[in-house]
Amino acid sequence: MFNVKPVEKIPVPDRVKKALKEILGEHKVLDDEMDRMLYSYDATRIQTPPDVVIIPEKPEEIQEVMKICYEEEIPITPRGAGSGYTGGALPVKGGVLVSFEKMDNILEIDEDNATARVQPGVITYRLQQAVEKLGLFYPPDPASYKFCTLGGNVAENAGGPRCVKYGVTRDFVLTLDTVIHTGEIIHTGRPTLKDVAGYDLTRLLVGSEGTLGIFTEITLKLIPKPKAKKTVKAIFMDIAAVGKTVKDIFKAGISPSALEFMDNLAINAVEDFGHFGLPRDAEVLLLIEVDGHPKALDDEIIEIARICEMNGAKVEVAKTDADAEKLWEARRALSPAVAKLARTKINEDIVFQRSYLPEALPKLREIGKKYNLKMVNFGHIGDGNIHANFMINGLDPDEVARAEKAVEEVFELALKYGGSITGEHGVGITKAEFMKKQFGSAEMDIMRKIKRVFDPKDLINPGKMDID
Repeated sequence: MFNVKPVEKIPVPDRVKKALKEILGEHKVLDDEMDRMLYSYDATRIQTPPDVVIIPEKPEEIQEVMKICYEEEIPITPRGAGSGYTGGALPVKGGVLVSFEKMDNILEIDEDNATARVQPGVITYRLQQAVEKLGLFYPPDPASYKFCTLGGNVAENAGGPRCVKYGVTRDFVLTLDTVIHTGEIIHTGRPTLKDVAGYDLTRLLVGSEGTLGIFTEITLKLIPKPKAKKTVKAIFMDIAAVGKTVKDIFKAGISPSALEFMDNLAINAVEDFGHFGLPRDAEVLLLIEVDGHPKALDDEIIEIARICEMNGAKVEVAKTDADAEKLWEARRALSPAVAKLARTKINEDIVFQRSYLPEALPKLREIGKKYNLKMVNFGHIGDGNIHANFMINGLDPDEVARAEKAVEEVFELALKYGGSITGEHGVGITKAEFMKKQFGSAEMDIMRKIKRVFDPKDLINPGKMDID
């Protein structure tokens, strides 16, 4: 689970390297050992170097490279910022890696139609800043939003705290330009709010983890920027009460713009990392944000505080924007803070249905105790997306074996309660073997047939999701 299964590497012949350099220019084709190593890993820390890295600046260059790779039967793997947690952008079979660092232009922001056309290398945060200056809003906000790319977000159907109210990346993708195996660019979707003509190929491509084609342009839906927001911090001493609180907030007709939680180990890791003033003795902490019209927020905050207190929490409302930002800065610091607890962090992003959270959360914690592992839980509890982290040194074979069994039980628990093995990180290579636990043979067969239609030679980001 923690290592790439041995696969046959397919080298790039010198004649192909020469052809690539003729198409793109010497400076956009990298094949020395150091360059190859720099593009060989992602957040999993697994390393699988490509034979060649190309850095295109135009869609036409990707088209030509695709034609060559398909003719020569060489794997081709797209890569954004390498921030993924499941190895989705790793070139596990070698070949050619396509880096989008130079295709990073915001092509158009259409204020009248509230859309943005972007290249796949645009950093998510950069787009958010650009549209918010115009009174518009792009909600999807993965934790890595300050350095992850929109192309990677689309490939993985990325989420984030605000997705509990606004939806995930898929809900904001209107059109895609995608290079397919023939070298052609297909244009899917329309830049309109309604379009029911034909099969929805755009939604099929979003979340396909780069296994069906290579994106060259994305049109995203924007919405009006909320006029105001407020944040509540709720401190709990009972994890089951947290699950009930989440249910009660939604049953009260409130739709928070973010509803995040962190357990005691997560709280203390963040405090050691940045000294944010969080209560170290809290069993669980909820951060709840509401946004919208200023006159409506006070009523929602009062009701949220009442629900939290009814479930045994101590509640504090952030008095200023600076106070609120400090709380969210603590939440954003979780991933690097937790990473300092051990040499290896195994980060799983399972999903439960909200109604099962009071029952499932205590059972999730018991898995760590059962296998005598340090387990840190946090995440987007508002939409049931929990980040279960096992912290190990990675050198003790017995500890690694226990961690593997624990991860398997985490997935089984999520599926038992009607959930999923992944909510936003994707499957990639680290979760591929568990696809058969979530899907039946008929569903897996359909996915493999779809893969063969788009990629009959299995050369586009091969080795991912167990659908080859």
